Amino acid sequence: MAPRRDYFDGCAAAHALDLVGERWALLVVRELMLGPKRFTDLRTGLPHASPNVLSQRLRELEDAGVLRRRRLPPPAASAVYELTDWGYELEPVLQTLGRWASRSLPEADHIGVDSLVMSMRTMYSAAEAAGFSAVVQIVLADQPFVATLDDGEFTIVRGETHGADATIVSPTPEAWAAVLYTGRPLDAAVDDGMLTVSGDRAAVDRLLTLFPMPEPLAEPVAS
Repeated sequence: MAPRRDYFDGCAAAHALDLVGERWALLVVRELMLGPKRFTDLRTGLPHASPNVLSQRLRELEDAGVLRRRRLPPPAASAVYELTDWGYELEPVLQTLGRWASRSLPEADHIGVDSLVMSMRTMYSAAEAAGFSAVVQIVLADQPFVATLDDGEFTIVRGETHGADATIVSPTPEAWAAVLYTGRPLDAAVDDGMLTVSGDRAAVDRLLTLFPMPEPLAEPVAS
């Protein structure tokens, strides 16, 4: 195993990078923000991380106290990884980095389910949601989430609800991301069979206004 790198710098930011600055480390944290996962689930969410590197990051984050490994009781009897309370405190760090980097976001043809859900938590604008309350079931690649809006407050968590005002089903996270962030018309996605929408359409239309992207970073002026 490669030795852990250290900046040997008394700055707290440098220490933070000692803890979570290795490649894939913060993405492991992102994948666990919505709840515990097995190693195979983490591999699905981070398909470009090799098993050896992923195992090393998990050991390092566990040693640092950011996450812990827990064995489920029978009949599951499998091991899962979950964030500690201290690890969950990294969510605003991830959100700030996400908002900052979204001004120069490159085009991509893939986004993971958890990555997309975390982006909704990040890009949500409470100012745009004043006076709006709704519960929306969002199913991404067969994974259900409940989005709850209550006069500016927003939560989205794994789970199912029978009291949703509207339901959105997207077989791929990319289809929902295209409507949410890149301006693809909802009706076009529905007509193409990429999304299905049921229930209160007005609630869905309002939901789509609550995740504005920041102005793109200006291109540098050539000298």
